[in-house]
Amino acid sequence: MNEINQKILKFGFDKNFKLEDFYLSKSNQHIYKLLQAWPKWEKNFLNISGEKNSGKSHLIEIFLKKFKGICFEAKSFDVSKLELIKFHQNIVLEDLNKNIDENLIYSLFNIIDQENKYLIITSLKSIVDLKFDLNDLNSRCKNFLLQEIYQPDDELMFALFIKNFSDRQISIDKKLIDYIIKRIDRSYGKIFDFIYKIDELSLKKKKSIDLKIVKEVLGE
Repeated sequence: MNEINQKILKFGFDKNFKLEDFYLSKSNQHIYKLLQAWPKWEKNFLNISGEKNSGKSHLIEIFLKKFKGICFEAKSFDVSKLELIKFHQNIVLEDLNKNIDENLIYSLFNIIDQENKYLIITSLKSIVDLKFDLNDLNSRCKNFLLQEIYQPDDELMFALFIKNFSDRQISIDKKLIDYIIKRIDRSYGKIFDFIYKIDELSLKKKKSIDLKIVKEVLGE
């Protein structure tokens, strides 16, 4: 286990995204390595897709701390933001979906292309699968480097449980975590949903987490 991964056990309540807090695994290391290789990319347009809580924003924060740039939420991106990007080489648009001004996004793509800047877009699913109404926008989306955060493997699931139980100051036997991993869906959403439910049940019962509580949350 490398140094970055070992430090996963030292989490507290700090919600800032830090390199030492990021857990590299087979699910995400291909994207991490690509971001660290900037600007030696095949294209200036990159799309990182993955389900909620899969670590997209964490990867972006690590990238921006090292290489600088400006980040916008797609839902709040408007024409005034186009003026701001002229001062930055790296532009990030987070959580892109179909509920956007398609002409505005198309204009953004043109600026990135014309001024040789770099654009990173994060989304729940691949940008080529969003199927915008504007055909020209769909065509431009085909020019992106497409990178997906895969479903978590056992090692990453274990690390996520350790981190989030630590964040909540919950003590739990590691054998129970192994038990949980073998019985829940391999999904970031399911992991965080389970942690929330078991925390609530433990508080309600005023008991530490044991096998009986784990089984109750699992519905066994």
